Amino acid sequence: MPVIVVTDSSARLPATVADRYSIVQVPLHLSLPDGTEYLEGVDDIPPQVISEPDITTSGANPQDLIEVYQEAIERSEGDGVVAVHMSRRLSGTWAAARLVAEELGEKLRVVDSRAAGISVGLTALAAAQAADAGASRDDVYEAAIRAAATAESMLCVQTLENLRTSGRISAASRLLGSALAIKPILNIADGVLALQERQRTMTRAVNRMLDTLAEHVGDDEVTLAVQHCQAPELAAEVHAGALERLPHVTSSLIVDLGPVLGVHVGPGAVGVTVGRGLEPLD
Repeated sequence: MPVIVVTDSSARLPATVADRYSIVQVPLHLSLPDGTEYLEGVDDIPPQVISEPDITTSGANPQDLIEVYQEAIERSEGDGVVAVHMSRRLSGTWAAARLVAEELGEKLRVVDSRAAGISVGLTALAAAQAADAGASRDDVYEAAIRAAATAESMLCVQTLENLRTSGRISAASRLLGSALAIKPILNIADGVLALQERQRTMTRAVNRMLDTLAEHVGDDEVTLAVQHCQAPELAAEVHAGALERLPHVTSSLIVDLGPVLGVHVGPGAVGVTVGRGLEPLD
C-alpha cells in the first residue's frame, strides 16, 4: 500500500481529486457565539454563517488528528503517513500534528505548507502523486517540501476588515490597506498573509494580480487553481484571464475557499495559486 497523505479541510481539494489519490482531509472547526459548532467538510454549514459577528475558527486538535493518522498508518501497511497542513503561523493544526508525531514516531512525517487554501491542497497533491508512483515516506515528504517551496499564491479581497478582526494580517498591512475604496492584493510571505499592493477597484486588483502571476510563472509548466469566497462568476473570469496569460497550464481547478477561510477573507475574495512539478489531472 502506498504512503497515505493526510491534509486538513483548508486544502479545498475536490472530492474527485482527493479520492483519486486517497488523500484524507481532516475537518477544521467553526464556532458560533451560541455554542453551535460545525466541522468543515462534514456538516452542512449555511453560507451566511461566515458573516456572523463574533464567529471563531480553530484548527484540528490532537484528538482529531491522532485517530485519522492511526487509521491511515494501518491502511498504509507500514509505509507510513505524510501530513500536509496549513501554515503554522496561520493555524494551530501544524502544532497539534507535531504533538501527535512525537507519540506516533517515525511512521508519521509532518509538513508545514507555509500556505493556506488550495495552495495547501496542491502541496498535498504533489505528495500524493509521489506516493502513487511508489515513493518512500521520506521521498513523499521531500516532494511536499519542494511543492510548498515553489508554489505561488495571491488573493484579492474586498476589504481587510475580516482579516483585521481575526488577527490574520500584520498591523502594518492593516494600516496600509485601510484607505477608503482600496482593494488589497495579498500574498503569503514567510507563512503569513501580507499586503502586496493596493488598487483602486477590484477589476484593477484582479488584473494586476494576474499580470504579476504571469510575470512570476513565465514559461513554466504549472497547475492552476482559482479559489473564491462566494464569488463563482468572478472566479470564472479570473480563471479565463489566467489561462490567457499563462502559456503552459497542464491542469486547472476552480474551488470555493470554504467557510473556515471565508470567515477571515470575507465574501467576494478571489485568488490564484500555481503549483509546479505536478502530474496533469485526469
